[in-house]
Amino acid sequence: MKSSIEEKKKKILDKLVFLYGEEKNNKIFESMMKLIERYQNNICNSSGKEWVDEKGIFLITYGDSIRQEGNSGIKALHEFLNKYLKGIITNVHILPFYPYSSDDGFSVIDYFRVNPELGNWNDIENMSKDFDLMFDAVINHISAKSEWFQGYLKGEEEYENFFIETEPCPELSKVTRPRALPLLTKFETSKGEKYIWTTFSEDQIDLNFKNEKVLLKIIELILFYVSKGAKTIRLDAIGYLWKEVGTSCIHLKQTHKVIQLFRDILDIVAPETILITETNVPHKDNISYFGDGYNEAQMVYQFPLPPLVLNAYQTGNASYLLKWADSLEQISSRTTFFNFHAPGLNPPTFSRAAL
Repeated sequence: MKSSIEEKKKKILDKLVFLYGEEKNNKIFESMMKLIERYQNNICNSSGKEWVDEKGIFLITYGDSIRQEGNSGIKALHEFLNKYLKGIITNVHILPFYPYSSDDGFSVIDYFRVNPELGNWNDIENMSKDFDLMFDAVINHISAKSEWFQGYLKGEEEYENFFIETEPCPELSKVTRPRALPLLTKFETSKGEKYIWTTFSEDQIDLNFKNEKVLLKIIELILFYVSKGAKTIRLDAIGYLWKEVGTSCIHLKQTHKVIQLFRDILDIVAPETILITETNVPHKDNISYFGDGYNEAQMVYQFPLPPLVLNAYQTGNASYLLKWADSLEQISSRTTFFNFHAPGLNPPTFSRAAL
């Protein structure tokens, strides 16, 4: 199922035609190829390791979970892991470590910066030498305080159509809502009041992937993350990415095509990089993000596992857990489930002195 580079490029072109039409696809493709060329020479991705195996153990943590006087949070975490967990933990998922304005880091102000309260990119890159890192790509939405959205409000040409303007209408009632908050939020822009799409909150402004400039910025972001040491890219809230009024706006074919584009590009630039989708949805919808087993995400979260494990402990009976596990099927040799036991965020913070 391996494809040559030229075959990958042909697949990229086909997806661009599907998403943006014949008129725009060549120009977008040229811009994409420039990004690929820029990053291809700067990314070392040849560890020779199996892409994943049963020995891999991920630690999911915020960058300030360990605190040590005189050290940044990420540097203190790195030292702690090297001292106490080297050889046990293989991968570290540092939950959003970018400047943010709300939602425990998932309302990102600047995708390309490390929150200075946690450290800097050198700290991240140093940790990547000892542990395989997972970064969050929070690309469905961006903070209302971000330069992108503030530029849009001011009418700056660079950010024109970066966000989704739409008037309230009955068709919006079909949109799947993950939170009991308004789908649209009214903002004052340089062109007057506008209703803007806000799936998760008024501080989390949905990006408009119908604008090819947004797609290119996000592809640049993903390649940037890989260049900084990401071995796994977690696509946060990815199911909501593409919007079409009159539909549920979740799991749309266009969303799958965008993820497949990410995969095509990473297979050219950094083929060992793993994409994982955060799609907390029924099993059939969840595994749809594997695509054909070779062309989309390599991992999806195994959301039923935590409550089934808890049930087995609580009742002393693992029959439901075992029955469920027996029902799972392997999609391909290049896909697997991300088994985890703690779906909640906000882990406790410990000082180094306490440990």
